[in-house]
Amino acid sequence: MLEQGTLFEDTASQPLAARIRPRTLEEYCGQKHLLGEGKILHRLIENDQIGSMIFWGPPGVGKTTLARIIAQRTRATFIDFSAVTSGIKEIKQVMEQAEKNRRFGGKTILFVDEIHRFNKAQQDAFLPYVEKGSIILIGATTENPSFEINGALLSRCKVFVLHELSVDELCELLHHALKDPRGFGNQEVEIGDDLIRAIANFANGDARSALSTLEMAVLNGTLDGAKTIVTAETIEQCTAKKSLLYDKKGEEHYNLISALHKSMRNSDPDAAVYWLARMLEAGEDPIYIARRVTRFASEDVGLADPRALELAVAAFQACRLIGMPECSVHLTQAVVYLSLAPKSNALYLAYERAKKDALTMLAEPVPLVIRNAPTKLMKELDYGKGYQYAHDTQDKLTDMQCLPDSLADRVYYSPTEEGLEGKFKNRLQEIKDWKAAHRRTPPKSAE
Repeated sequence: MLEQGTLFEDTASQPLAARIRPRTLEEYCGQKHLLGEGKILHRLIENDQIGSMIFWGPPGVGKTTLARIIAQRTRATFIDFSAVTSGIKEIKQVMEQAEKNRRFGGKTILFVDEIHRFNKAQQDAFLPYVEKGSIILIGATTENPSFEINGALLSRCKVFVLHELSVDELCELLHHALKDPRGFGNQEVEIGDDLIRAIANFANGDARSALSTLEMAVLNGTLDGAKTIVTAETIEQCTAKKSLLYDKKGEEHYNLISALHKSMRNSDPDAAVYWLARMLEAGEDPIYIARRVTRFASEDVGLADPRALELAVAAFQACRLIGMPECSVHLTQAVVYLSLAPKSNALYLAYERAKKDALTMLAEPVPLVIRNAPTKLMKELDYGKGYQYAHDTQDKLTDMQCLPDSLADRVYYSPTEEGLEGKFKNRLQEIKDWKAAHRRTPPKSAE
């Protein structure tokens, strides 16, 4: 639930990643953009001037480790708090203790691991204490704080983005683990640099994953007297299946669907199919992808190729009917077609323009001429009076004004000349020319 006091206890029986957890900034690996000499976070820690902050980054990049280094450097009371096992009751207990510390001139740093797991009510419980300085909050999260942290709380915290470690940084970390007495420094381990790099590549920027793989490889290595030999075969067994970086509800979810959408928009079918495969093979719901592809068909292709929507809807139906893995090829067909189709966002822009007016003019009355008049009273109030039925005319057109007077000259749909939309543009111009020629009285200008 929560821990106070020293955070570096006997680690003899702990996993390798815990045993060699860095204790100082000098031992810390990665995040040079924040912790390099002269960088802002380095200065704050060195000068013990820590304020409320959020560490945001993927798993295994050192968020918790950094908090524990701060715990060693600060003169404040440091409380380690888990969002997994704690509730409102525990939060209030800690806050009361922090408030007592403040009254006696002391500072309390509260570290909340996986802060995104707290709901709104739990996060709100921190807010008054952060505002009046009873606590300095340090939160760690793998999720985008913009989505997972309350706006009021987030506005009072500085967000530091921690990046996944590079292959070279992971190699350095692994070599350190082999030499450090807390790791395998007291053992004779034979492992080639190429195998170290293979582990680093497998870890995908995750230090914890890299160290766990190294530990598994050493424990399963071949004994030759006092020496442990790690072979390529051992590494292959320990890295038999590489997990895809994907979280269907998290940041990467939005990154990948964005990559697919923008690759199709950029008419790059190869990139689009790759991002599609990344999502499907990581377990994404094909229906979700099909919905986004269907949206794209109108938002980015539209009337430049009206068949795009037909194909997208057909792919959506195929996903519903047969599911994975068979529907992957239907989605591929739709994604490639949409990538190669002519592009127009005229429909999207038309709606956005109309939406803006609709939201600011919600009270604008419907013109009497196009109102429905199902009752005698409504007819007596001139509902529908002067309505012109286009099908009764020779040209199937009338000069009737359908927009309110204040919006009479508004243009929402501006077709492009891409693909078939060029024909729609010509048709629209013909309609406008006809109406201008047959207009009995000019419409009132927009206000």
